Amino acid sequence: MKIFTQTVNCNFVLNSDFVDQTNQQVFSTLEKSVNEFINTNLWSNKLLDTHQRVKFNLVLNLNSYKGSNFTGTLQVQVERPVYESTYLTPIFNFLDKDISFNYDEFQPLFYNPVSFESNLISILSFYVYIAMGLEADTFKTNSGTIFFKEAQKIVSLAQQNSIKGWNQSDGTRNRFWLVDTLLSNTFKEYRTVQYEYHRNGMDLMTTDLKKAKAGVLNSIENFLPLYKRRPNAFLLQTFFDAKSDEIVDIISQGPEIEIKQTLKILNKIAPYFGPKWKKIR
Repeated sequence: MKIFTQTVNCNFVLNSDFVDQTNQQVFSTLEKSVNEFINTNLWSNKLLDTHQRVKFNLVLNLNSYKGSNFTGTLQVQVERPVYESTYLTPIFNFLDKDISFNYDEFQPLFYNPVSFESNLISILSFYVYIAMGLEADTFKTNSGTIFFKEAQKIVSLAQQNSIKGWNQSDGTRNRFWLVDTLLSNTFKEYRTVQYEYHRNGMDLMTTDLKKAKAGVLNSIENFLPLYKRRPNAFLLQTFFDAKSDEIVDIISQGPEIEIKQTLKILNKIAPYFGPKWKKIR
């Protein structure tokens, strides 16, 4: 029997600025309940100190609230600490536009891995496992698979309810495709680069800045096989959504190294970030 322990540190924020609602209490209650649900639930059999817990942010921007129905978007941001520093490096930045769920104030939130309890619980639990898997991949190659498979189970259970966001026919950038591509061998370079970028790059920043910088640049070059197979892979875009600003800072600062080849690759595989790459000096 597995014994699960708390391994996440999530900051869930509910933004109701776009909703005309005089009674804000239900929003405060929901925000508090979600934070308690995620941060006190037992998600993994890893026993970690507080500073080691997977760190991520969820920002729910409400578009409408009627009765007990909530709709909006969810911004998911995952980060992890850099070795021997206080710096938190972003590893994932994703906007889920298919957020819709029912919630009654003070409704208890419980996660059941073998059944669908509610769309709210499924969405939250899904992103917990995505965050844990992504963070694990940055420390050991493909070690996030166990968590991605848990997320995939949540997708399978939720699909039975025909709610938007869980099915392959709902679009090309939804929860189904996110976990499907993370587990697909077709997109394996994404997970390999996550490991190399962080372990051979970021984690060396405090000990050998030049080597760290070279490690970051070398890892980016390893995206080329993925780009050749799937030039429009949305995992590529999510990587640079999270990393583009950091990459600009890393290349522009510190000891000088050859960046011509890296700039050529960045403009090829991530042309939508061209304005940012132009800032690199």
